[in-house]
Amino acid sequence: MVGLLRRLLAAFSVDRRVLALAFARMADGVGNSFLIIVIPLYVGSEVVGGRTFGLEEAVIIGTILSLYGFLNSSAQPFTGRFSDRTGKRRAFILVGLVGLTITNLAYVLADTYAELLVIRGLQGVSVAFIVPTSIALVNELATTRDRGGNMGVYNTFRLIGFGAGPVAAGAVVSLGPYTLSLTTLEVTLSGFDAAFYVAAITAAISALMVTLLVSDPEATKANAGDDLSIAIRDPTGRHLLDPVFTLGIATLFLAASIALFATIQPQINARLEQGATWFGLQFAGFVIAQVLLQTPIGRACDRYGRRPFIVAGMIFLVPTTLVQGYVLTSEAMFLARLLQGVAGAMVFAPSLALAGDLAGEGESGTKLSILTMAFGFGIALGPFASGALVAYGFRVPFIFGAVISAVGAVLVITQVEETLEL
Repeated sequence: MVGLLRRLLAAFSVDRRVLALAFARMADGVGNSFLIIVIPLYVGSEVVGGRTFGLEEAVIIGTILSLYGFLNSSAQPFTGRFSDRTGKRRAFILVGLVGLTITNLAYVLADTYAELLVIRGLQGVSVAFIVPTSIALVNELATTRDRGGNMGVYNTFRLIGFGAGPVAAGAVVSLGPYTLSLTTLEVTLSGFDAAFYVAAITAAISALMVTLLVSDPEATKANAGDDLSIAIRDPTGRHLLDPVFTLGIATLFLAASIALFATIQPQINARLEQGATWFGLQFAGFVIAQVLLQTPIGRACDRYGRRPFIVAGMIFLVPTTLVQGYVLTSEAMFLARLLQGVAGAMVFAPSLALAGDLAGEGESGTKLSILTMAFGFGIALGPFASGALVAYGFRVPFIFGAVISAVGAVLVITQVEETLEL
């Protein structure tokens, strides 16, 4: 492990703690994204029963999955701010990872809808301890000249983990049950139990890596105030909106635009006359572009400035979102999703770097949580919007996505200034 880290440090030219944190987030990303596939299957299985509260099974699945996102995103400004006050980023990350480990194991014992709802809600709160504080830690371990590159490396490994989880999850469930022989003792695990144990193990590995390899920077100080509010107006008076708040709105619109795709799989497959395999490839197209481009774009924004990449990415998001409502072949849809991923990559790391540049001492958790919270709400808004709008026509959800992307581009152009001295 040490030798591998040294080779990767040389390749990526980042702080050892940033790379270790990136690897830890990759590991917990595998386990957490596992559950996106496993939970709907588990809820629909004969294992789970109990009161349905008068809801259909599909509604229960949606509620369980969306509760995680809602609690996760809502709690992030508070956990980010509290970590500013204490200056203990690493401790907050470990609390979240331990919480994930315990709740992943709890699924093995859950057999009612109410229990699943409680467990998934607690997972959302656990992840809220991890996301803003890990981003804040990366920000504080970086300097103005390498902040974009550090954010890019961190996001690259996190996305690799998030993308790998769903690929393996279905196989782990379908290949069960598993029989383990321990001397004279023989243990049988169902596919679901095996998946939950895998998710718990990856979270535990992440916690171990953070414990051994990550530490808070010496300069981190607990000097944030008691005010938990988010600045909306620009305190300098040069613009109407605070630049970090503006980036949060742009991130919300970006995340919603990319998430439109998920809900309308039946309509997309019917229109393009394709199966689930093509849809999976198209869904993965965005992630592929992110993994390939996050690090180089992050490094490029350290040289050429943050704002040009963010503006170009938001503008490019408009046609790459709109065209998805008009393409007529599976190959064209894959290309559109890939190019949409390019647009996203041009926005993500530079936005985090610019917000990090603007964060004062002891403010990283609060400032950067605005972007991470906005992304989470956008991922929740997109599927809801596409599910509601597709009834008015296949193209309508993508037209909606293009419009809000254009609004985001205008906001960035008019409200955000460059922070890097070129």
